Amino acid sequence: MAMFKTDPVRPDAYREFERPLPEWFRGAALGIFVHWGPYSVPAWAEPTGELGAVPREEWYAHNPYAEWYANTMRIEGSPAQMHHERVHGGAPYDDFLDAWKAEDFDADEVLAVVAATGAGYFIPTTKHHDGVTLWDAPGTDGRNTVARGPRQDLIGAFADATRAAGLRFGVYYSGGLDWHFSGLPPIEHDDDPAPDDLAYAEYAHDHVIDLIDRYRPDILWGDIRWPVAGIEPGPKSLAHAFQTFYERVPDGVVNDRWGESHWDFRTSEYVHGTAVEVGEAWENTRGIGLSFGHNRNETNEHLLSAHEAVRLLVDVVSRGGNLLLNIGLEASGRIPELQRQTLEGIGVWNRHYGHAVVGARPEGRMPASDEPWIRWTRTDDAVHAVVDQTGPVRLPDPDRVLDESTARIGERHVTAERVDGGILVDVEDAVTPVAISFRTRD
Repeated sequence: MAMFKTDPVRPDAYREFERPLPEWFRGAALGIFVHWGPYSVPAWAEPTGELGAVPREEWYAHNPYAEWYANTMRIEGSPAQMHHERVHGGAPYDDFLDAWKAEDFDADEVLAVVAATGAGYFIPTTKHHDGVTLWDAPGTDGRNTVARGPRQDLIGAFADATRAAGLRFGVYYSGGLDWHFSGLPPIEHDDDPAPDDLAYAEYAHDHVIDLIDRYRPDILWGDIRWPVAGIEPGPKSLAHAFQTFYERVPDGVVNDRWGESHWDFRTSEYVHGTAVEVGEAWENTRGIGLSFGHNRNETNEHLLSAHEAVRLLVDVVSRGGNLLLNIGLEASGRIPELQRQTLEGIGVWNRHYGHAVVGARPEGRMPASDEPWIRWTRTDDAVHAVVDQTGPVRLPDPDRVLDESTARIGERHVTAERVDGGILVDVEDAVTPVAISFRTRD
């Protein structure tokens, strides 16, 4: 699969879809992901660690992703299985679908919080690995949120609210796994089987076409891969889905988790797959916590603070990527309070310094530093040093790229003087990390 491969190869039949990455995506800097489903009812996982930091032999039985509950609860002897027996009496997973009421859900309210972060796009899950669709998808025989549980077209509500808020809208779709459709045993190892047959490939194809026809998403965000039987071009193939997408949305983009087929940008997840973080067509995704789905076991120690999230955003943009930061809604439809605090803090920072990340590119002439913490970006008329420090700050500039007389923090001119191959700026009374902007001498 293309997911996390350093050098995936496009089949010849998919080369027709290659195109320049649209500027709206390249310059977005920040997207907000949301995972929400029946798994939000138990909302349980072990907060063991980040993907890429937990040993693979431990990952599945001790999965920190609450959205994997339907898998983890079936692994013999796993803590999730013991929790499920103790708390839910071993009930069928679909009982959670019927218990999921989304009684406090207001898409406009969620998107108001999302838009206030300064994000450029928003992507909800439309079908995760449990196979439950958040719209009345074809062929689901009522196993969707219109017929059961919330009894709403949640994707339609998100699409309308996203566009009303002025953001681009994307859809996540799990093509590589569907535990309900396939009926396969739980996944306990990386090489355990996934659904690859023609029946599933055509079922998934019809879902993606329906999403395109109904909601005209700007982003198709696939996950895991695509069933092998659906790769070869044909009337119900992935190639047909991509052709339909680009006809309907010419400036749309797709990620690289559709198997080894086609992609407009690469993806990494937490600290896994970071070898793809090169150039300027990649995206790092992670939850605010260790899970994408809401996990009641997560506390402040497991979640990014606003300060940590801002540093991650700046670091990603300074290296050429976008950050897709996930929130896991509660079953009721509300944003968990600790996650809301992080989002609001990002928004405060972006209102001060968003000009240093939105529409920005890496500034390769200036070296990043961790002591003090400095990251560099550039826009059309400025170079920005984002510094996590107050008081006197020395910015290295041995090649005299920067014009120290133009130093600004936001709209405020600040005094800067050239010393010992660098520029000394006194940073006071600023929201940190602080962005110090300069015009260049060239």
